[in-house]
Amino acid sequence: MSEQSVHVVFGAGQIGHPLARLLCDRGHRVRLVRRTGSGPDGVELVRGDAGDPAFATEASRNAVAIYHCINPTYDSGVWARELPRFMNSLLAAAGKSGARLVVLDNLYMLGNPGGRVIDEDSPIAPCSRKGEIRARIDALMMSAHARGDARVVVGRASDFYGPGGTQSYFGDAFWPSALKDGSALVLTSMAELHTFHYTLDVAAGLATLGTAPDDATGRWWVLPAAPAESSRAMIDRLGASLGRTLKTRAMPKLVLSLLKPFVKILGELGEMSYQWEGPFVTSDRRFRERFHPQVTSLDTGAAATVAWAREHYAKRS
Repeated sequence: MSEQSVHVVFGAGQIGHPLARLLCDRGHRVRLVRRTGSGPDGVELVRGDAGDPAFATEASRNAVAIYHCINPTYDSGVWARELPRFMNSLLAAAGKSGARLVVLDNLYMLGNPGGRVIDEDSPIAPCSRKGEIRARIDALMMSAHARGDARVVVGRASDFYGPGGTQSYFGDAFWPSALKDGSALVLTSMAELHTFHYTLDVAAGLATLGTAPDDATGRWWVLPAAPAESSRAMIDRLGASLGRTLKTRAMPKLVLSLLKPFVKILGELGEMSYQWEGPFVTSDRRFRERFHPQVTSLDTGAAATVAWAREHYAKRS
């Protein structure tokens, strides 16, 4: 295999790890970059700080594609400090290596869709601190692409579910009690339609963007997902795969408001509540028409998620 055909994945969390494994399975030479921990079999592992431009450039040696899947702590202050540092570092690495930079991002910079379907024509209109930070990062990388400093393409997704999704809606806060006694604490409305992106489909979508013709770059794409459904319907679907009816427990709003000053993550989540107070639905029409992806059905995804959760949380317990 050519020394030049290296795909370099920065970040080994919910998406980076399965992306590295998928690229390897497809016959690419893959280098996974993370601070600590291990990687999939057959993947070259490099440890270090992606925010250090010298390190990122060396880690990206001989790369044809660089994948930015780094997910800092869910904290506006951390994002404001770390996201520009990571982006500037990886833009520099992509520029020096000539590699394409494939960025995984969320939908925060688009703000509240007001019931409208979210697609690539949705305006940039952040309504949260984290959305404003993401909008600045988008401007940074798109400006770099326009100047010719780096070739950039972005894949955006809504909330994750699926294997490896520990930090998702159906992750660490959901599964321990669901597996133990069939109950789950919920902090959001469960009635509104919501797009959930399956982790392995997100990884596959990024791999597609990493190998697509060059005219796919210089823009962002809504990554493919199964049709939207309510959180309640998704919980019922997961329960069916689990073989039991899952009961939900909602935290009273008064208790939630009293806890926010003391439980930081609640405050961080609070400004994103608009995503659950009305329909939050994406359209992946453009991605499907261009790339014809195989999208995992909700039933198949639910079964795989339950199988992963049983194994993962049994180990943790």
